[in-house]
Amino acid sequence: MAEWGKGDPRWIVEERPDATNPNNWHWKEKNATQWSKDKLNELLIGLKVEDEQFICEVKELKRCDGEASANNRKAKLVFLYEWHIEGKWEGSIRTGENRTKFEGGFEVPNLSDENGIHEVNITFSVEKSKADKIKEMMKIKGEPLIREKLGEYVRLLKEEFSQGLILPTKNSSTSTNTKVASSSSSINTNTGTTSKPSSTSQSSSTTKSTSFETRELRVEDTFKCPRSELFQTFTDINMVKAFTQNSVSQYDCQQGGKFSLFGDNITGSFLDIIPYDRIDMLWRFKSWPAEHYSHVSLIFEEDIEQTKLIVQQTGVPTQFYDNTIEGWRRFYFESIKSTFGYAARLF
Repeated sequence: MAEWGKGDPRWIVEERPDATNPNNWHWKEKNATQWSKDKLNELLIGLKVEDEQFICEVKELKRCDGEASANNRKAKLVFLYEWHIEGKWEGSIRTGENRTKFEGGFEVPNLSDENGIHEVNITFSVEKSKADKIKEMMKIKGEPLIREKLGEYVRLLKEEFSQGLILPTKNSSTSTNTKVASSSSSINTNTGTTSKPSSTSQSSSTTKSTSFETRELRVEDTFKCPRSELFQTFTDINMVKAFTQNSVSQYDCQQGGKFSLFGDNITGSFLDIIPYDRIDMLWRFKSWPAEHYSHVSLIFEEDIEQTKLIVQQTGVPTQFYDNTIEGWRRFYFESIKSTFGYAARLF
């Protein structure tokens, strides 16, 4: 792995323990078809849809035709899937003496990597005549729930099949279980002034009596994915390994847990984790003054069909300011987009 800010890691052929597929350059594929069929059945069958008047439940998938695969090429993950789904649902009136049972179906003809979840077509039908009200309820209440489950399938597909596609490098370590822990402590979210140099200061975390200037930075970007999925990119160790090209020595994602990335060039610890909202941590680069840590806040803001990620960082040594900005953009933003396809479309 190239050092932060030096060269393009995709062009560095690493010495690998298994002596195969150097730098994860060659095409590798995992078949995810059967897993996908099982997961779609698990997510959709038993799904309940109800309002004040009706209650319905998905009973079976009569059709689940298609295929899915996960692929690695040049250390980038590509997920291909295409499904045509037809399901059966049953419903009834919630109260009163009329216990008439209704039966109907739904169809999803275009669940595909070429379509965002918001672009998937979901249609409903009902077998009995004069059952327009329960059909309309399924459309209003059921469509968002089914769409949510389809989005969950795509997320789980990426999570499950990203494992093992980015093969370990010479310096990589074994995986560590990752936990997301919420905290009741509050963090100041004031953004302050962008890229404003601070006055010369004594670093409180430095053991030496050396003064140096620090700066504050704020850098942001947008990603074509839900906020929960982008948040998971930073908390799920398999997704972290994927976008760092498996350059993870330690990643204990819980309050007080430590991390070490990119050949131990980036180290620190997690201060606070508020699910889907923000992550606060102490963060340093290896060549910074000894024992000096900056404070980093990752803030996740949901926007229309995309998520904005804001990085606020204080205590960056002035001489490393430009390299730090470049590092966030190149080794985090660009790498996450190219690895998971978040620059192209919403899943």
